[in-house]
Amino acid sequence: MIEFRNVSKTYDKAENETIHNASFKIEKGEFVFLVGSSGSGKSTLIKLIEKEEDPTSGQIIINGKDTTNLKQSRIPYLRRSMGVVFQDFRLLPDRTVYENVAFAMNVVKAAPKHIRRQVPLVLAQVGLSKEANKYPDELSGGQQQRVALARAMVNNPSMLIADEPTGNLDPNTAWDIMGILNDINLRGTTVVIATHAKDIVDAMNKRVIRIDQGTIVSDKKGGYDEIK
Repeated sequence: MIEFRNVSKTYDKAENETIHNASFKIEKGEFVFLVGSSGSGKSTLIKLIEKEEDPTSGQIIINGKDTTNLKQSRIPYLRRSMGVVFQDFRLLPDRTVYENVAFAMNVVKAAPKHIRRQVPLVLAQVGLSKEANKYPDELSGGQQQRVALARAMVNNPSMLIADEPTGNLDPNTAWDIMGILNDINLRGTTVVIATHAKDIVDAMNKRVIRIDQGTIVSDKKGGYDEIK
């Protein structure tokens, strides 16, 4: 599903490596946390998976295909297999909840009939059926994150990638979002989450990949402190 083979990423001429020789494999249907302090390299790993960044060396395999040197024209097709959730939501402010979610289907040229059927189903799954005609500025932070989740899920991706999805939310709302992500995973979607939320990682007892200064230092199931 997702495999890194000795992947390194260097950004500047001084050749300081943000990611150093990372190797791991995430199988279909797994739920994995990426943890580490700010600047450790979590977000860079996410960007490498999404093909927002290219590795300096090594190989990245997504769904059995080597994406390391993927042509620019093929990247949109790769991303169709991924749902991506951002900490800052990235909703379109001039579109309703329904329209924000439908936009993701329009991008992949889904049939209008399919859009009309699929969007309400996904909004119901995240508990936003009654907010379909509201605009983002009429929603709470937690509701906006639910819209972002619905948008990421609406095309039935094989994997969902989330970068600090609870970072701007209060604890109760954060747990609601994690509950939705867990339900998505139980339906068979691979879920990868970069997070600082120690309490969530401890409670959920999933596989945890810990990164420190660009190097993977632990990869096992357990709580945040157990993997040190």
